[in-house]
Amino acid sequence: MRLWLAIRVFFQVLFSGEVADRVKGVLSAPENEPAGTVAPRAAEPAAKRPTPPKPPARSDALTLLATLQREARFIDFIQEPLGGYNDAQIGAAARDVHRDCGKVLARLFALQPVVAEQEGAEVEVPAGFDAGRYRLTGNVTGDPPFRGQLVHPGWQATVCEVPVWSGSDSSARVIAPVEVELK
Repeated sequence: MRLWLAIRVFFQVLFSGEVADRVKGVLSAPENEPAGTVAPRAAEPAAKRPTPPKPPARSDALTLLATLQREARFIDFIQEPLGGYNDAQIGAAARDVHRDCGKVLARLFALQPVVAEQEGAEVEVPAGFDAGRYRLTGNVTGDPPFRGQLVHPGWQATVCEVPVWSGSDSSARVIAPVEVELK
């Protein structure tokens, strides 16, 4: 009789998680409890899933754009309709924006060319090259190493120091605040 019960219990535990939990509760009950009583199961803690990190209120891209606006008036320049200005006026404005944007990029990223050779020089692209560092154009056939003319030396950031956003969530998407002059 007990052999048949053991076989039934075995298959029930094997195929039913609920039965397995009940049998586990019976087997883990203290020895001094009367036979046939099952200690109430303690509520199992809910599966603790790590809560995904809250995305930052403001992306680094918006912070960079705000820095370019604040220090170089980049958005003002790009958004300005140029139809009413002559070339000399546009050139004068572009010179200032160009200089100030360059300062921001130098400070935040310390940009350097990926390769030291000058445009037009013949260069070798090594075997096993990283497609993130080299973009091949023209007649690309065969296996590397490749030889070709340098069209652009590329750019790489040697640092990345975008300022950390410290404002409120409600102004996280504001690139440039409203300016009001009081009298």
